[in-house]
Amino acid sequence: MAKKTKRQSGGTPATVALTAAGAAFTLHSYEHDPASPSYGEEAAVALGVSPERVFKTLVAEVDGALTVAVVPVAGQLDLKALAAAVGAKRAAMADPAAAERSTGYVRGGISPLGQRRRLPTVLDASAGAHETICVSAGRRGLEVELAPDCLRSLTSAVLAPIARS
Repeated sequence: MAKKTKRQSGGTPATVALTAAGAAFTLHSYEHDPASPSYGEEAAVALGVSPERVFKTLVAEVDGALTVAVVPVAGQLDLKALAAAVGAKRAAMADPAAAERSTGYVRGGISPLGQRRRLPTVLDASAGAHETICVSAGRRGLEVELAPDCLRSLTSAVLAPIARS
């Protein structure tokens, strides 16, 4: 995996944050198809990566506060497990417009990194089974591959089993 040390032109807030932190990561780009029904599955297929290693970034409202959940595209977010992971009672998917405003990213390109307002983050425990995982780099058609521990450290994420098949 290459270590990026310079800001690339056209970088996203996520890649800028990774570079500023001196993190090891690899950028992967692909041609996004606007007709694709699933951004994450599209990324997995386009990059030739197992859907268990490509993680989607979802924003939920947990006891009234926006919270980021990072789960494999091969599964679904378990809202009850997410609430439990942060010591809350209830969780529901956030309004897409609120998620976009808070993170500074558009739906389908929300990254857990470099958000406009840093939100509490929970990373599914299955990430630990992989040497590297892929998450959105901040725009549709751009993924960043990095070690799960690096992502957890940079986002101060809680590691918990929040995905279901």
